[in-house]
Amino acid sequence: MIGYTVSLVEKNKAADGKKIGVKIGRACIKKGVSVKEVAKIAGVSTVTVYAWFMGDFNPKPEIAAKLTRFLDKQ
Repeated sequence: MIGYTVSLVEKNKAADGKKIGVKIGRACIKKGVSVKEVAKIAGVSTVTVYAWFMGDFNPKPEIAAKLTRFLDKQ
C-alpha cells in the first residue's frame, strides 16, 4: 500500500472486482507500483488511472494487456 491514499485503497476494495481496471489497481497496490508509473506505461494521465482503479472506467484492451504483462514481471 506504499504510496497509495487510504481513500483510493478503500474505493478499490469496494469496486467491482470483475472490472479489469480494478484488477489492475489491486495488483498495483499489492506490488507497490505507483499510479504515476502506471500512467507513464499506459500513456495516460494519473486521473485516468485513478478512474480505472476505482472502477469508473476500464483501460482499452491493448493497454490492459500491456499493463498485465508489466505486472506479471514485477
